[in-house]
Amino acid sequence: MDELDRSARVLVAGSGGLVGSAVVRALESAGFTDVVGARSAQVDLRDADAAREFVTATAPAVVVDAAARVGGIAANNARPVEFLHDNLRIQANLLDAAHAADTGRVLFLGSSCIYPKFAEQPIREDSLLTGPLEATNDAYAVAKIAGIMGVQSYRREYGRRWISAMPTNLYGPGDNFDLESSHVLPALIRKFHEAARDGSEQVVVWGTGTPRREFLHVDDLAAACVHLLEAYDDPAPINVGTGQDVTIAELASAVARTVGFTGEIVYDTSRPDGTPRKVLDVSKIEATGWKPTIGLAEGLASTYRWYLDNIVVEAGT
Repeated sequence: MDELDRSARVLVAGSGGLVGSAVVRALESAGFTDVVGARSAQVDLRDADAAREFVTATAPAVVVDAAARVGGIAANNARPVEFLHDNLRIQANLLDAAHAADTGRVLFLGSSCIYPKFAEQPIREDSLLTGPLEATNDAYAVAKIAGIMGVQSYRREYGRRWISAMPTNLYGPGDNFDLESSHVLPALIRKFHEAARDGSEQVVVWGTGTPRREFLHVDDLAAACVHLLEAYDDPAPINVGTGQDVTIAELASAVARTVGFTGEIVYDTSRPDGTPRKVLDVSKIEATGWKPTIGLAEGLASTYRWYLDNIVVEAGT
């Protein structure tokens, strides 16, 4: 594939979020000079007319779809209607608008939760649709699967060179640290920080601590996005991850060390664990020449610094 024109306009949908803001940084670092963001305050991508008007007026050569309603186990389990309908609308409207604007390259970002709950580990891309989903986030997963099919359908019917990438669990600067709606890693950072600050003797962590998870720094994902736009052109989704996993207990201990908490870690086994293990097979993306560069210890330290400088400072705590 040819290198993308660095002066071509690139639209990043969801540019105010964890992933979108990182993609903007990565594109600019790679020399792209016309990067346009689309935040929810600018355009409601759930509105088909608004989405088409915004995208056609922007006229991008490339679109990266990092726009989504996202949340952790509790949020997904409690509000499946919103997670299903909002994401279906966002994706369908953005793809329709990109087609109307004759956008040559679209990168749709899904999630590793699209794979079956008991998929063979590490999870290969061809595991998709081979078994039942994890019940706590099945609505979100189905929406993301529909996004993959949307990309494949535009390729098949219109010959679009659009692609899909499936990142593993993400974290990094700009993450959501709200305890009700965040994912596990930022929630743990906040819990352990507040416990250390308050001199608490223990921190309660959801579940048994035994599930295994893979974590990818969002800046690594963003670098992979730029790489894939120039190195990948296939209807099949491609995994983006580290290929390495840790138990939730190991993660909790690592976060405790990072923030300086020395008390007891207690596991609330009445809370759901979710999928027992989830680590991606990343051989396909590695074959294109990409690998992550940010280790978990380094990533945790930099994410905690961002949390201190932005969330804690703003809250005055």
